[in-house]
Amino acid sequence: MKSKKIRQLVFASLCLAIGIIIPRFTGQAINEMISPMHIPVLICGFVCGWMYGGIIGFITPLISSFVFGMPPLYPIALSMAFELAAYGIVAGLMYKLLPKKIPYIYVTLVSAMLIGRGVLGLARTVLISNMPYSFEIFMTSAFVKAVPGIILHIAIIPFVIIGLKAAKLMAND
Repeated sequence: MKSKKIRQLVFASLCLAIGIIIPRFTGQAINEMISPMHIPVLICGFVCGWMYGGIIGFITPLISSFVFGMPPLYPIALSMAFELAAYGIVAGLMYKLLPKKIPYIYVTLVSAMLIGRGVLGLARTVLISNMPYSFEIFMTSAFVKAVPGIILHIAIIPFVIIGLKAAKLMAND
């Protein structure tokens, strides 16, 4: 039991580091399209469970903002903190509750991404209540502009999870 907790903590820390570092290697326009910070958070939720996934999701954009100034703290990093926390929590909970078969990895991933984007919309609505933030703006920023990232996440993350599962590195199994 103790080694499982240590493995979760180490893997969660690795996901945090990757989530902070990966966006530094891509340009701002590419970051907005592919959402590289989201990938390690989703993987953390799958591998380490909802609690670590939620914590890593919440602190990754905030630490990145404090250390590198990107994303800007208010309202972007703050709203992303809620979005990514939802990603990690939903991925961890659904992966634990659903059968450990490949189709359910996709169900979990897509559900986490949809719920996380909904949380993003709510967070931005609350945080930028003094500026116009319509449903159209939300749909454009959360879905239309994010299509390359959504496709990338659906193409990459299940294979990472399947590989980690085959290597018996899944702490959430």
